[in-house]
Formats: sequence, C-alpha cells, structure tokens
Amino acid sequence: GKRKRFNSSVLYDSDESEDSDILVRKVFAKRHCIMDEDENSEEKQSDKTCPTESVSTSKKQKVFAKLKELARQRAARRSCSSENCEDSEGEEEIEEDPLCLLPFTPTESSETDSGSMKDFIVEEDDDDDSTEHVASENQPQRKEPNMSNSELLAYHVPYLSRCDHYVHLKRIVKAFLINAIDDTFLSSLYDGKRQKKYAQDMLLSFHYLDDRFVQPRLDNLISRSRWKDRYKERVDCYPEVRIIMKDPKSMSCQACELNRYCKFNVLLSGKLYNSKTLEVDDFMSDDKQVLKVGMVCANRTRVYHNLKHFKYKLYVDCRSFTELDGVEDEPVKDTVERLFSQLEDSGWIQKRYNDLEDYLNDADNFQEEK
Repeated sequence: GKRKRFNSSVLYDSDESEDSDILVRKVFAKRHCIMDEDENSEEKQSDKTCPTESVSTSKKQKVFAKLKELARQRAARRSCSSENCEDSEGEEEIEEDPLCLLPFTPTESSETDSGSMKDFIVEEDDDDDSTEHVASENQPQRKEPNMSNSELLAYHVPYLSRCDHYVHLKRIVKAFLINAIDDTFLSSLYDGKRQKKYAQDMLLSFHYLDDRFVQPRLDNLISRSRWKDRYKERVDCYPEVRIIMKDPKSMSCQACELNRYCKFNVLLSGKLYNSKTLEVDDFMSDDKQVLKVGMVCANRTRVYHNLKHFKYKLYVDCRSFTELDGVEDEPVKDTVERLFSQLEDSGWIQKRYNDLEDYLNDADNFQEEK
C-alpha cells in the first residue's frame, strides 16, 4: 500500500509540483544527465577521432608511399636485369595496380602497419613471380599468334616437323643423286656418321617415305587380303613385275589358294636389294617366277608392288641420269646441284611425285576382297 501511494504521489508531484527537489531531480535531472552525457560523449568522441584519424591517415600515407617506392625500386631492378624492357614495364604496371587499391584502416597501430607491410611485400613477390611466369608462358603466343600446327611443330621440334610430300621427295632425289656418285652415302647416313643438317633432313624424309607413307598402306593391303606368306615374300623380293591376262582357268589361286577363275599370270623378276641402302644382291640375278592368280589378287599385286618398290625404281632412274652425264672432273656437290636443277626444271620430279600420289591413293581406295 505504501508503494502504491508513493507511486501516485510521485506521479502527482512530478506532474504538478515544481518545487519538489527529490522527484524533479529523479525524473528530470536524471533524464537531462543522460542526454548531456550522450551529447558530451559524442562530442568528446568526435573531438578524439578527428585528430586520431588525421594522425593514422598520415601514417598510412607514409607507409603507402614507402611501399610504392619499394615496388618501383624492385621493378627498376628487374627492368635493368631483364633483356626485354617492354616486358619489365608491363610487369611494373602490374605491380602498381594492387598497390593503388590498398584500403586504409585508420584504427590500425604502427606495429600492425609494419607487420602488414611485411606481409604485403611477401605477397608482392609471389604475385611478381606468378606474373613473370604467366608472362613467360604467354610470350611465345604473342610472337606467333597466327602460326599453324605444322609451323608450331617446326618451330619447337625442327626434326619432327611436317612438310609437304613434294619437299620430302626432292630431298630423296638429291640423296639418290649423291649416292649414285658416292655409293657409301646412304650406308653412312643410316649408320649415323653424317650429322650435318642437310643429311639429317634427308634421313627424316626417308623416314617419312618408308614409315609414314608406304609401310602403313602395305600393311593395310596385307591385313585385308588372304595372301599366303610365301606369295607376299615373292612380291617383296622381286622389283620387277608384269601382269598378263591369259585364258581363264578354274583352279586354286597361287596367291590366296582359294578356288577362282584365274586368268592372270604374274611374272616376277629382278635382283634382290637392301631396302635402306639399296645395295643389290647378285645372287640368282636371273631368277624369275610365274604365278597364276585371280582378278582380285592380280589387282592387289599391282597396287602393292608399285608402292613397295617405288623407292628402288626412283633410285635406278637417278643412277641412270648420273651415268649418262658426260661432265667429268667436277665436284660432287656441283654435279648433284646441276643434275637436280635439270630434273626439277624438266618436270621429272613432279611427275614422279604424281606417280607416288597415285600409288598412295590406289592403296587407300582398294576394294575389300569378297
């Protein structure tokens, strides 16, 4: 009950009596003190923050200026040591960008500023290494943006570069002309004794002709046929072939040993030779083979034989040109260059190249055996 009366008196006196020191002091003075303290605290805080902000901002600006100067000095040292000044200027611009974007934190102290500076310098080194690494990786792309795949391969791996088939054939013709005069050239080339660039280019062209152009198509022709190994070996050994049509006869084909109407005679002759050095073996030089085969085996024999012995026949023709040449007492290099120019100008090399292309196309488009 007392508390109720006291509260009512407080309300009554606080509302109507102005001389009540206690109640007025409790109600109005307390509220006035709270408001004064808030305003004073805000004014004090504002008075305090203004000088501290200016001091911390000036400190940060000094630290920022030092960092910027360090970054410029580091970029200057890299630009002096690098070979390309333009790349160093690009790296300097890359370094200045993250520095300009650094945020200010006015509540940080000088100790945290020094620690953040060390951390930033470490990060700057990492960024510089990464940017230099990216620039070194992207540098060849800027130099050769429009290069084709073959040009890129020739730029990075010269001895495995792809060039036109006609270029390979010209190198092979020149090698045959040299070997026709000096019969040890091809053997020394395959033995690895000749290391000059022109010899290595010729060896690369032989590799492309044998292993890339000819042999895969020969394997494809054999894998799709029913030839017996004995017949294949005969076709491989004899460089000359004649296919003559005769009266058809129902018999076992001597190529696939299947019953066919065989109306073709395959005449094989010539001397055995080394597939790389093209040295001829005179053993049983007059030996001949006559085999009766069916129509599919006869056509396959023609395609297979033309491609298998193309290189040897090309060498025989080049050797005949050197034998017919009447110039004597001339250096080998001059003789080869003169004969090669004559063959190229007359169109003979181009004709042989067209023959090779026809043989490759015949092998690719040969029909499946039924």
